[in-house]
Amino acid sequence: ISWIMSKAKVPALYSGFKSYVRFLTEKIYYRKVYYLNTENVPEDGTPLLVVSDHQNSLNDALGILMSIRDRVVHVIVRADVFALSPIADKFLRSIGLLPAFRLNWEGEAALKNNGATFRDSEKSLLDGSTVAIYPEAGHQDRHWLGTFSYGYTKMAFEAAEMGNFEKEIFILPSCNHYSEYAGLRNEMLIKYGTPISLKPYYELYKTKPRTAQREVNTLVREQINSLMLNIQDAENYDAIDAIRQGEYGIIYAKNQNMDPTQLPQKLVADKKLVAALDAAKESNPSMVQSVYESARAVYGELKKKGIDESALTQTPGVGNLLVQIAVVAFLFPLAVFSLWPALPAWFIPKYFSDKAEDKMFHGTFLIALNALLIFPVCGLLTFFVTWVKTSLLAGLIYVALFPALCLFEWAYVGWIKDIIHGFNAIRAEKSGVLGRLRDSRKQLFRDIDNIVK
Repeated sequence: ISWIMSKAKVPALYSGFKSYVRFLTEKIYYRKVYYLNTENVPEDGTPLLVVSDHQNSLNDALGILMSIRDRVVHVIVRADVFALSPIADKFLRSIGLLPAFRLNWEGEAALKNNGATFRDSEKSLLDGSTVAIYPEAGHQDRHWLGTFSYGYTKMAFEAAEMGNFEKEIFILPSCNHYSEYAGLRNEMLIKYGTPISLKPYYELYKTKPRTAQREVNTLVREQINSLMLNIQDAENYDAIDAIRQGEYGIIYAKNQNMDPTQLPQKLVADKKLVAALDAAKESNPSMVQSVYESARAVYGELKKKGIDESALTQTPGVGNLLVQIAVVAFLFPLAVFSLWPALPAWFIPKYFSDKAEDKMFHGTFLIALNALLIFPVCGLLTFFVTWVKTSLLAGLIYVALFPALCLFEWAYVGWIKDIIHGFNAIRAEKSGVLGRLRDSRKQLFRDIDNIVK
């Protein structure tokens, strides 16, 4: 691992492959990415352990890998990700990821495999390299912070001990955040905290290692919690998430002088809103619980009837829908043309993610399979066929258009869904359902205002 971790020995092939994955991640998969407080990352050569919450499987690791540009980062992630397929295993290792085996998942017998991973990571830390790890020992499927394992503190202190406590090792808290977990063209945020030096705890560790680990863990966890959106009310998570993601969350952000279209500002506003809801629940739990039940009813019915919440503010007009249908019909030939490569690029990863028990592997399969297999194979096949049938230039142009064709196809399907939602809203308006939901939402917003003020 040491040769992978050293900046001076970063292979050109690795750098090229990382640029390729960066393009797919930052320009195709996500609409926008935010790397915040990267100035807090110590200069290269500083022994650094990045510790983060875990919200979205491989995507979290890619966020750290891409946000720290001046060095190779070795990320230790849950071992079952590597067991998804031989392709996934090769891809993950090729970008510097290594498996961590866990008692509750891989079993006691597999724990011995952690020895080599942690030992080499400790050596890399001592050499001034960067390692990233997720102490929750598994990703979450929602915005909340799980229990931390002390394995990362043990690794950091053992690395210091390996060097006779002569080197100062730092832990850098980090968080990741997403506008949505699944699908294309969402937004991703990686935010770093303030580096924590282990040097002040070296003497304590020599006599009371567990106490030193516990104190450091407390500092790290407090920072991560302050950076991320942590919805701790698991019983009412769905209602809280619907409120902050919906129109009320947008209005609340604007009232807080935040721009809800900017994910970093929306995160700050969401944290304030969730904190206000939690505080209100402590003082008047029955009233807040009633609000959550109302939110479930309103947003549940909207979802059931296939209506966007925006229709409660302004019902789509028939004329506008007809114009949208005309545009979609006009672009239909291009949509058919774009099925290659969009069809394999979407449905092959979807096939594997649907088979996986963990729905959070959606992004892992979509990015990994496209980067490692689908785009290269489909690209070469398309290039040679087009070259033979037409010309070399046509083959190059066709392959160069792959990303644009995939994005167009995704947008085209979205336009069709918008039309369907629009007609659903018109039917609901005529039947009186939309008016009833509109009144229910107005009351819901008034009730929320009353409890968060």
